Amino acid sequence: MGIEEKKRSKTFGVLLCAEDSDYVKKTHGGYFGVFADLLAEEGDEWRLYRAVRGELPRGDEIDRFDGFVVTGSCSDAHGNDAWILDLVDLLRNLVEKRKKVLGICFGHQILCRALGGKTGRAKAWDLGVTCIHPSPSTIRLLSSLNIPPHLPVIECHRDEVCELPPQAEVMAKSEKTGIEMFRYGDYIMGIQGHPEYSKDILLNLIDRLLQCNLIQNFHAEAARASITIKNPDRESWKQLCKGFLKGTLPL
Repeated sequence: MGIEEKKRSKTFGVLLCAEDSDYVKKTHGGYFGVFADLLAEEGDEWRLYRAVRGELPRGDEIDRFDGFVVTGSCSDAHGNDAWILDLVDLLRNLVEKRKKVLGICFGHQILCRALGGKTGRAKAWDLGVTCIHPSPSTIRLLSSLNIPPHLPVIECHRDEVCELPPQAEVMAKSEKTGIEMFRYGDYIMGIQGHPEYSKDILLNLIDRLLQCNLIQNFHAEAARASITIKNPDRESWKQLCKGFLKGTLPL
């Protein structure tokens, strides 16, 4: 029997669009650690770029990566801060190179913007555990994952995708949000929710939003109540996100 060829390891980049909270640094090693816990497999190489500080891969460095994850943020995807505009330019470059890009929350919205869609303020906060509803075509497309028709995920957003980019397809919606997921070809996917979040991260985030007067008590109470009613389907989300990045999903 011949020597089996060693499988090439894959390299992924996390484009971090928010500063780590003290709580997440202490309990999870920062948001980079949260994403690695959800997505990393043995043999992978993961690299962190703090996009919110202007750290981005440049030039030929991009070609070394198999894919990227764009994280959530406290900033608005329709804003014009210098780092946001630089990120939009990078994402357009990644699209041209047909690199796999997974956008989460702000990342979902900024991908939409980079592709020519529109984002803006939603009518109300979506905070807590929300059930999203994959489209029939998405359920058929991902039949190997046995994705359920009601898929709980942790949400924390007051912005949303208002208009899809040309040639993009809605993959899921919810009662509050018309575009919970979208894809563009087989290499771009956006998710409005937070598959990477655990309940403790959400509870700490609710407390911080209250302290900053960004939400009212009724928002916090409803979000906390949602956690007791249903659990985010972390395993389904893990399979979906990993399958997309690794190219094993039939998109």
